[in-house]
Amino acid sequence: MKRIENAPMSKYTSFRAGGTARELLMPESVGELSEALRDAYSGDEPWILLGNGSNTVFLDGEFPGKVIMPQLGGEIEVSGQEDGNFLIKASADALLSRLARTAAAESLTGLEFAAGIPGSVGGGVFMNAGAYGGELKDCIVSADVLMPPEFDPVTLGREELAMGYRHSALQESGGIVVSATFALEKGDKEEIEARMADLAARRSDKQPLEYPSAGSFFKRPEGHFAGKLIEDAGLKGLRVGGAQISEKHAGFMINAGGATATDIVDLMHAVQNRVLELYGVLLEPEVRLIGPDYGKRG
Repeated sequence: MKRIENAPMSKYTSFRAGGTARELLMPESVGELSEALRDAYSGDEPWILLGNGSNTVFLDGEFPGKVIMPQLGGEIEVSGQEDGNFLIKASADALLSRLARTAAAESLTGLEFAAGIPGSVGGGVFMNAGAYGGELKDCIVSADVLMPPEFDPVTLGREELAMGYRHSALQESGGIVVSATFALEKGDKEEIEARMADLAARRSDKQPLEYPSAGSFFKRPEGHFAGKLIEDAGLKGLRVGGAQISEKHAGFMINAGGATATDIVDLMHAVQNRVLELYGVLLEPEVRLIGPDYGKRG
């Protein structure tokens, strides 16, 4: 198992900003992952699991514990059929974009929306990742999970996962995804690829993909769209240090150059305060902000 002390977490997160972690562990098998989780769970230090780092910012300074980042090989396989659908199984560290491309290559439809999501399968299930009207809960069948405190493997079905908007039951249970299985329909390969190309073009046109970011920074408040509230508040382009509200899409905060995690948090607060003042809506971050007091303890 690879271990890195005083790990610069800006290197492992898509915002390319933030502090360090006292120890970064990279288990390369389910057995090593289970062992690392048991040790962390029974210890006194805080710890967290990190997927692809696309929805996470480590605050400036040191996270005084362990970050566990599985490296399970990113395996993806079409594993059979069920009720007329085709099953495709992926390990937790497989990228959602690669999963969508693999499905398309097999003429399987249902994951086109995921082609541009920069996260991993494990993080996607944990957060019920979605885009352009699709969510993982729409096609997931089950997930293989390591459950505390012993982190023995169990399989949870769709109902047990209880996936909702940017939420799953794993956020309460502490279960760690090691793989997930999805049910997809057979489709026309050219139509599937055309749909993915259309979504990619729309994403490129509307989103600031040329800058480091964590995707949509705020959750969608009930009855509103975060980006519209921010734009209507006149905050497009607002900048604190190297962190900026994108000129292209107000729902995105970007690292415009040399941003620190403190810049990101200060800009977040400025946006929250202004939107609350004008519209009475408190925007909640979708991005995980990891500080010294964050993390699970045994």
